[in-house]
Amino acid sequence: MIEWLGISHLFELTGTEAVLGFLTPLIVFIVFFLAQLILPAQRVSGYVINSETGQPRNYRLNGLLIYVLAVLVWALGLTGMPHDWFYRSSVYAVVGGTVLVAIFSLMAFFTQPKKEGQHPWPAFWDGRSQEVSFFNERFDIKMYFYVAGGTMLVLNALSGAVYHYQRFGDDSNPGVFIYAGFFTFYVLDYFIFERVQLYTYDVIHENLGFKLFWGGLIVYGWMFILPLWGLAAHPDPEFSGAGRYLWLIGAPALFLFGWGVSRGANLQKYTFKRWPDRKFLGLIEPRYIQAGERKILISGFWGVARHFNYLGEWFFSLSMALVFGHFTNLWAWTYFVFSVTLFTFRQRFDENQCLQKYGPEKWTEYQEKVKYRIIPGIY
Repeated sequence: MIEWLGISHLFELTGTEAVLGFLTPLIVFIVFFLAQLILPAQRVSGYVINSETGQPRNYRLNGLLIYVLAVLVWALGLTGMPHDWFYRSSVYAVVGGTVLVAIFSLMAFFTQPKKEGQHPWPAFWDGRSQEVSFFNERFDIKMYFYVAGGTMLVLNALSGAVYHYQRFGDDSNPGVFIYAGFFTFYVLDYFIFERVQLYTYDVIHENLGFKLFWGGLIVYGWMFILPLWGLAAHPDPEFSGAGRYLWLIGAPALFLFGWGVSRGANLQKYTFKRWPDRKFLGLIEPRYIQAGERKILISGFWGVARHFNYLGEWFFSLSMALVFGHFTNLWAWTYFVFSVTLFTFRQRFDENQCLQKYGPEKWTEYQEKVKYRIIPGIY
């Protein structure tokens, strides 16, 4: 089965190495916990209201510093581990990490207050509390997910690129290195605009259950590179002539387009939430529907589709499938399928919550003005 899947190279560790791979997430989680707690950070307020004080929650943001330091430590080999270790041990790390987050989720399940009418299994999966922080809001669990998960995503991608080069040398696939570059840039951009994440779906709506623990740490940190699991073991597809230029230029162009749509939409929403009357980029007038004390943005990106930022994520994930050049290999499409599935379901959940948040009358008015969910003219 493993041979048929094309991932037998990920099961070549010795017994001792397999144990170390299993324990790698534990070591990683401890290191990131200490880094986020100790390293200097910027204190900012977010969008979510602290139920105890009635004021916006307070966050310490130091993701960019941690990210840069982690990549430098890995690149300079200061830990003593081989540069390809994270990739080669990834299957064992996913198993070990899943066990860990199951324990964390159980701790959250038993220590957070029960919700009336909520059954145990949904409470474990979805979580009971929306926000948990420690040490006078010095350490916030959701921001920890972003920092640890995002940084590990990049280190796993870079580690896979190293493995690929060590295996194929001059016959390496340039798409593998571009792929690692995509994620390195994408996560760097996220940390540069780290405060914007305080105004996004996960922070505002998600509870702290197994779904978010596993998704934020293991899926985000290790499993977003699933295409690389199958394709780091394949050499250059050897396109020639115009086809090679189309492949190596077209995939990055599609990535930049998707990133631009997603980043632009999220920044516009962030700007509107903080400064409702400010023009986005000094150009786009904020038009909105007034729903009581709330406002629903209907201009710019958010006048094209109700979740236009998700379309940017889809273009981004499509570029990830195409960049390897092995278009018929199903591994190349795993992240794209995951992305389309995730944001299709998330859009539906989000709209149900918005219906309750803004009320049926105003939400219907909004749907009439912005007819499409994600893809203008289609969906």
